[in-house]
Amino acid sequence: MSIMLRRSFLSGLNKWIYINSAYCSSAWNFTGIQLQSKNYGHNVRKLGTAAAATSDFVKPDMFCFQCEQTKSRKGCVTVGVCGKTSQVSALQDLLMYAVQGLSMYANRAIKSGITMSKECDLFIQQAMFSTLTNVNFDQDRFPEYIKTAIKHRDAIKKIMEEKSSQTLDEKLKHGPASWVPESYDLTYLEDEGLKVGVLENQSIYGPDVNGVRYMTIYGIKGLSAYACHANALGEEDPEVSTSLYEVLDFLTSGTEEERHDLTTNLKLALKVGEINLRVMELLDKGHRKQLGIPSPSTVNRAPVQGKCILVSGHDLMDLYAILKHTEKEGINVYTHGEMLPAHSYPILREFKNLVGQFGSAWQNQKIEFGTFPGPVVITTNCVIEPLKSYRDRLYTLNETGIHGVKHINLENKEEISQLINHAKSLPGFDDKTIQKFDKNTFTVGFGREIILDNAEKVLQAVADGDLTRIFVIGGCDGSEHKRNYFKTLAHSLPPQTLILTMGCAKYRINDKDYGTLGNTGIPRLLDLGQCNDSYGAIMVAQALASALNTDINSLPLSLSLSWFEQKAVAVLLSLLSLGIKNIRLGPVMPAFLTPTVRQALQDQYGIMPVDIRHPLEDMEDMMFFHEKWKDLIKWPNYIIKCYRSVNRCKAVMMY
Repeated sequence: MSIMLRRSFLSGLNKWIYINSAYCSSAWNFTGIQLQSKNYGHNVRKLGTAAAATSDFVKPDMFCFQCEQTKSRKGCVTVGVCGKTSQVSALQDLLMYAVQGLSMYANRAIKSGITMSKECDLFIQQAMFSTLTNVNFDQDRFPEYIKTAIKHRDAIKKIMEEKSSQTLDEKLKHGPASWVPESYDLTYLEDEGLKVGVLENQSIYGPDVNGVRYMTIYGIKGLSAYACHANALGEEDPEVSTSLYEVLDFLTSGTEEERHDLTTNLKLALKVGEINLRVMELLDKGHRKQLGIPSPSTVNRAPVQGKCILVSGHDLMDLYAILKHTEKEGINVYTHGEMLPAHSYPILREFKNLVGQFGSAWQNQKIEFGTFPGPVVITTNCVIEPLKSYRDRLYTLNETGIHGVKHINLENKEEISQLINHAKSLPGFDDKTIQKFDKNTFTVGFGREIILDNAEKVLQAVADGDLTRIFVIGGCDGSEHKRNYFKTLAHSLPPQTLILTMGCAKYRINDKDYGTLGNTGIPRLLDLGQCNDSYGAIMVAQALASALNTDINSLPLSLSLSWFEQKAVAVLLSLLSLGIKNIRLGPVMPAFLTPTVRQALQDQYGIMPVDIRHPLEDMEDMMFFHEKWKDLIKWPNYIIKCYRSVNRCKAVMMY
């Protein structure tokens, strides 16, 4: 289809969308969708994929389709593309089952006036976090998680029985609420896990509803990771855990009609997005309270001479602890992957031994960790099964784990001493080695405060014609070549555009100097930070829309998001919960969403897959949308209103 013909078609389509779409916070209106039969496949198990395959098959060793790289875009059935074994997959499914049983009791206890312990609230988040893609591959850790879930469940049951003479809910006598393991032997637990996975649930709910139910579960996994990070910063909200208990309870013990209803399940997924917004708010607040307001900073990519430790993952308080322990030991500390934004926080920049960034995104760690001459510490995802060249130098923290790799606690002085002594025993960087590395730099630290402080410059650029559209190109990176779509898109954008990025997807596009926006001096590429810092972009958009008495969808803004794992699912659900439309998602659509569900999402929210083969046509479409509608926005008056609203925007964004 020619670009002119595409424009003609999109003109009519976009006009229809613009006229008929009203901003809504939580209104799903999926009607007329053909649902799968309630007794779908009870006698025949079928493969639950985006293709909604219907042929009979022999039950595989495992089935996992929670991440973007899943095998053949359908599901991993022998070993995960991530490296997860079938045993670990079954153990994670069983842990999810145990957590659902715990949640059934917790939700009822809370409704009866019983307060959950902080230990239980934190545990459920840690347990869910441990099942994320590229977090924990250590099969020996999961029996303890499962045992702890049963322990919390039974403790709640005892309290409920002591405080009430009424008979317990009948639903608590079946399924995960009553499951008692015969032992914690790995082989037994693996067999039990094979009974409660994706395919078993699909035989009950069918591919459409089951896919949405798992989207909800994956969103919970993602927000649980963020909640763990927030907790490490001293920020928590019992209502978050209360909501998680409620959602997980519904998935198991809601009425049969509700559990099989597609619209009900889509609304539940939206609720998870709303919960995640609260969690990202806590994380955002915690980072600023503990580490200061982010500000622009230039980060060295070339190493310096001396002993060294590399820190990867997301947890900035772990980085703080390592910096504190090593600052007087003559050990330099480098960040890797999504730890790059650490250099934007003033409290962390005070450490002289925080010397730069080593390497790039998570998927390159087998090469980059192998060439780093010191210990490597993984605080959170993503971790990959290590090569022999650095396996003995790898340390995991928190919920991360690799079987046979050292797992330490930074609060344990003896274990911290082992890490420091290990760093001192290794060669570190010398002058000869340093010469081989890139001398370029990264610039980070363009948080929401910086963007709003420069709002008048940005709006003047609009008035001068130097800014026609803002693009959000961020999210997760991965190993597939098709992710270069995002590189091509960013590199091809005209100079009258601004690019906001966050997450490890930044590494696809931050290899180029995009120059500055007109005469403003503002870089055209603004790195907001980690994936969770998408919250800052949301706050800016919300505040501006509120000040202008309009909605986010009417702003000159395009979102092209790269997803990989479950935190991205949580962020996507948050965007949908705000009614944000016309998101382009890639490099491929999630395998757990069937064509029926994808069409429903497209009809309601305009979600569309990126065109990996034609990024320039996607760019034309996004730019053309602005050109077609800028007269409708009345730019001169719009700019005046924006100038008057800058302070109001800032006020809306304050805590």
